[in-house]
Amino acid sequence: GCDCVVAIGGGSALGVAKGIALETGLPIVAVPSTYAGSEMTDIWGVSDGEGKTTGRDKQVVPKAVIYDPDLTKGLPAKLAGPSGINAMAHSVEALYAQNRNPVLSMIAEEGIRALASGLPPVCDGTAGDDRRGEALYGAFMCGLALATATMGIHHKLCHVVGGSFGMPHAETHTIILPHATHYNREAAPEAMQAVSRSLGTESAAGGIFDLAERIGAPTALKDLGFDEKNLDRAADIATASPYYN
Repeated sequence: GCDCVVAIGGGSALGVAKGIALETGLPIVAVPSTYAGSEMTDIWGVSDGEGKTTGRDKQVVPKAVIYDPDLTKGLPAKLAGPSGINAMAHSVEALYAQNRNPVLSMIAEEGIRALASGLPPVCDGTAGDDRRGEALYGAFMCGLALATATMGIHHKLCHVVGGSFGMPHAETHTIILPHATHYNREAAPEAMQAVSRSLGTESAAGGIFDLAERIGAPTALKDLGFDEKNLDRAADIATASPYYN
């Protein structure tokens, strides 16, 4: 007898709501408290310990999203920072996506810029509502990019490390993003220039890594307890069914 599903919180709350919407057809109202941006997408995902399965369905797109900077004030920096770089990853990959286009690239670059501006003060505790709002705006723009773009090697690796080895979602994205970006640097020079512009740095990958360090986010898989002996298995899983890159 419910009218809708209200998802208050971060990606996990929204993930549960999307699962309910997918099964029941109920509309979603999303009230995010993190900077992941997934509330703007038609993507759902299920992890079962063996891997992560994702799909797209318009039924899981929230009918309304309410952004309120006040709801982010209790979010610890160790969660806020990685959630924002997780969103940023959507825009980085949108810039070299198979279906990229000028409008999508404009949205992606603006999302990266806004997050790079908003996240440091959010994480060091100096942010007012304007900077918190800017970070939410960046997450919104990066979510729009994800809703339109296909994803590449970065997301494939994150889905493997997170879905098959139980590593936390946002932190895994934060760690892998600069390395995936560096890997693609010669194949996607225009994308690298856009990332560098939005970060105000000379190096796209280096700028992302430095931002992660600046906001106190983890920068190595070993920081999450990932065992080096699992690297070969992770590579095998990733290359068995690769995404376009």
